[in-house]
Amino acid sequence: MLVYENTKSGFLNDVLHDQLVPEIKRGYESKGFGIGSQSEVRSWKNSFQYMYKVLEGSALPDDAGVAIEFKIPLTSRRIDFLLSGYDADDDTNVAVVELKQWEAASTEPIRDRDGIVKTALGGGIRETTHPSYQAVSYAQLLKDFNTRVQEKPINLYPAAYLHNFEPEYREILDNDVYLPYTERAPLYLRGDAARLRSFLETHIHTGDDRETLHELSEGELRPAKSLQDSLLAMLEEQDEFTLIDSQKVVYEKAVDLALRSHRDGRKRVLIVDGGPGTGKTVVAINILAELIQNDLVAQYVSKNRAPREVYKEKLRGNKLVKEIDHLFTGAGSYVETESNAFPALIADEAHRLNEESTFFGRGENQIMEIINAAKFSVFFIDESQRVHIDDIGSKEEIRKHARALSADVEELELESQFRCNGSEGYVAWLDDVLGIQETANADGFDLDYDLRLFETPQALHQAIERRNEQTRLSRVVAGYCWEWEKEGRSDPDAYDIKIGEYERSWNLDASDPWAIAEGSIDQVGCIHTCQGLEFDYVGVIIGEDLKYRDGEIVVDHEARASTDRSLFGIKKMFDEQPENAAAKADELIKNTYRTLMSRGMKGCYIYCCDEQLHEYLEQRVATLSTESR
Repeated sequence: MLVYENTKSGFLNDVLHDQLVPEIKRGYESKGFGIGSQSEVRSWKNSFQYMYKVLEGSALPDDAGVAIEFKIPLTSRRIDFLLSGYDADDDTNVAVVELKQWEAASTEPIRDRDGIVKTALGGGIRETTHPSYQAVSYAQLLKDFNTRVQEKPINLYPAAYLHNFEPEYREILDNDVYLPYTERAPLYLRGDAARLRSFLETHIHTGDDRETLHELSEGELRPAKSLQDSLLAMLEEQDEFTLIDSQKVVYEKAVDLALRSHRDGRKRVLIVDGGPGTGKTVVAINILAELIQNDLVAQYVSKNRAPREVYKEKLRGNKLVKEIDHLFTGAGSYVETESNAFPALIADEAHRLNEESTFFGRGENQIMEIINAAKFSVFFIDESQRVHIDDIGSKEEIRKHARALSADVEELELESQFRCNGSEGYVAWLDDVLGIQETANADGFDLDYDLRLFETPQALHQAIERRNEQTRLSRVVAGYCWEWEKEGRSDPDAYDIKIGEYERSWNLDASDPWAIAEGSIDQVGCIHTCQGLEFDYVGVIIGEDLKYRDGEIVVDHEARASTDRSLFGIKKMFDEQPENAAAKADELIKNTYRTLMSRGMKGCYIYCCDEQLHEYLEQRVATLSTESR
């Protein structure tokens, strides 16, 4: 989508006469989109003055095409600046320039993360992708999905221009850590306007009067053959993506519905109900791969970042390729997406979907936005895993929005259980033990499952560490009852969780994705970094938010850390609607521990901060048969 398009001479004239920003605003309004924040408008005024300096007086042809805020397919991202034309061999070229106002004082490299830096964003110091990585990924996205780029072909040359970044601090961003990206997208800093000009002049000798930009904008979305081959090879190399029983049934049904919607244009929705360990994510990834093989543009969608990142890494295996990154996206990506823009969207962990789609409260309803954006959408859901006060994901909510958008709805259930060693009975037993609902499994479950209680958190953690050495993957998690102090989030020596002599860090910022990162066995994960994932053995520290009193499991929402947003607003709710608030707190806290205690495939080890809860669980575990332990 072209928000602003012109020739080089027209761009220079707009800047000279202070008409560029008004023209960009008019472009946004003509497309029916908001123009962004005041800071974004200020960045346009600032950055494009620098591009004026680069282009003014250059050998670049006056009729070279210029585009600003070019919307990238499959994302809510926009390319800052495009320049189009032909080189000396008459090849069609487009320069992709990422513009940043970063300064060295607020920027630092992260050497143990691929393509990640820290800098000032949104009023704080945050992690984000390296500018050269951004430019490379945007160019790659166009190569992978734009038919005009694939067929003409159109050559793309990415670059990054940080016009405020002091050149004496170049080593922060231009070093060996980021070499795979700076080699493909050269990095230009303050004082490098002439060097960037030379880069552009190398690739643009003759103007095209915006013809190539129009071709890019009009190109259809279709996965490139190279992406299809890469994704298929990754999937075939990973045994854990093999489907069995009802997983295969759901997979075949989803693929069939997606292909039918692609052929006849009718909107369809598939709801897949599956409890912990039924393999929802494995099925979702297989559906994604198969639809890509069938030339359909599809994306895996989840609100939680953890399953996206972990399964993306598992799928990638030992490969360093980045082609699949843009196939995995957040649930807030479709606020401005046109109806039926995607052939298919695959929403995992659908119980975690929210109403407002973004950090800034934009968007109406994520379920509606996903159904609206795709001809076919599939929602994998477990209503008992709603753990946040803003979670609205339910089968009825999905049905409601599907009906409103005239979509056909079908429903299936996943039955095969990988986690908990194949037992639905264990999860039912948890429901009974935690007071979620009475079940027929009150006295136990029929499986060989390693369920233990520990007297100290040290003993539990040591036991999980031993299991981690013996098995594929084991981790310790806890209820969010300890503050996650901002200053120590990347410091392994900053201990957040303190229980007597036991001291550990919450999952570190620098070890993302936490669940499979090196060194994360020494840390403690929370619901937000492990939901949707599985381990061989899980160690669960139950905090003071879950207790046992007078023969009942009770919750204490005030024991939750203030840094946990899961119950944000519950105090106000208690003032206004105390009964509803109590029911909501009870549901969310119990669901949290149900989810944590069902992450282990072979065993669950437990430590309780509340002594009476420990005694109660000890009695419940003692009544289990030998086979159930």
